[in-house]
Amino acid sequence: MGDKKLVYGYIMKIGIDTFGCDHARSGLGSYLLYFVANLPQSTEDQFELFGSELDRYTYSSDKEIDFVSVSVPDSLQYEKLWHYTCSKKFTNKRNYDLVLYPAVERILPIKFKTKSIAVVNSILSTQIESMDFFSKKLLKKGLNNIQVIVAASKYIKDDLIALGVDENKITVIYNGIDHKLFYPALDIDSDNVEINPFSIKRPYFIYGSRLSGPDKKHIELIKAFEQFKKNTGLPHRLVLAGSDGDYSNEIHKAVFKSDFTSDIFLTGYFPHESFPSLYSGADACVFPSVNEGVGLPILEAMACGIPVLCSSKGALPEAGGDVPLYFDSDNVENITECLVKIVEDKQLRQSMVEKGLERASKFSWDSTVEKTIEFSKKIV
Repeated sequence: MGDKKLVYGYIMKIGIDTFGCDHARSGLGSYLLYFVANLPQSTEDQFELFGSELDRYTYSSDKEIDFVSVSVPDSLQYEKLWHYTCSKKFTNKRNYDLVLYPAVERILPIKFKTKSIAVVNSILSTQIESMDFFSKKLLKKGLNNIQVIVAASKYIKDDLIALGVDENKITVIYNGIDHKLFYPALDIDSDNVEINPFSIKRPYFIYGSRLSGPDKKHIELIKAFEQFKKNTGLPHRLVLAGSDGDYSNEIHKAVFKSDFTSDIFLTGYFPHESFPSLYSGADACVFPSVNEGVGLPILEAMACGIPVLCSSKGALPEAGGDVPLYFDSDNVENITECLVKIVEDKQLRQSMVEKGLERASKFSWDSTVEKTIEFSKKIV
């Protein structure tokens, strides 16, 4: 790289692909928003975003970052085609030293002339099951051809290895938490939590997740909540915050048939920036999903100063460490026991809150971005 060399590294030109991130309206988009917002100010490295003209100002935040518009129709099908046929020539022409692909789950080239990093934030084996034959083949080819992969957890790394990806090119770099957004609230003494357009009566348990499938375990949680109500007679409510998905009809039916339907609140889509208020007013975050690849929601809940009860499966133990109360999501009685315990044992509750705040403080976007760039310099 000649004149780009510094005493302690390299000046690099890094291209960041914004395609496939749903114009910041999904988890992939949130990752990219936070990543770009936390790019280091004091660096001679040059970062450049490329993608649809619609996203020229979507991810740039308050930073002056160059954006290159690629003329492709706003359609995932056409965007994939461009990546398969044109991206190699484009990245070479832009003279990038490295390209970052943050939406592997949706879009990934199959050949790479420029050294590249794929960021994987979800369980690809689950997603591949619903793909057609050619989509599966192309994704696996891209994963096998790309130089290195950043997995957001060891659980995701193991999943990639099971798919046949070379273990030696996968590194684990955890996502961060936005501590400017997620922190303990000081004014939660009122009986209601007011989050426009909702007024949610306390006390309540909160589970924030899209109603997307049986692996999210909404129905098991509803049954455990019913048992909790019968066993204790307490006035708690259960707040299920998440947009409808493929499994929403089943969940709505379970709520409708429940003896405690008036105490179960389905919010529908809930803005990410409103979750801190929702968490802070809750007695606990309950997260029974069994196939989470990252586990950020439980860390964000900890950062807001509430205890977490969650599944012992997926990446949740990896994220939560020894802080949460873990349960078997298929064991309704086990979930119920945890709900009762966190309400009745005040000493345990206080200990979990303190340990949770300490645990959450170890995850930051500054660290995520710094480690990713440091790793990048090792492969260029």
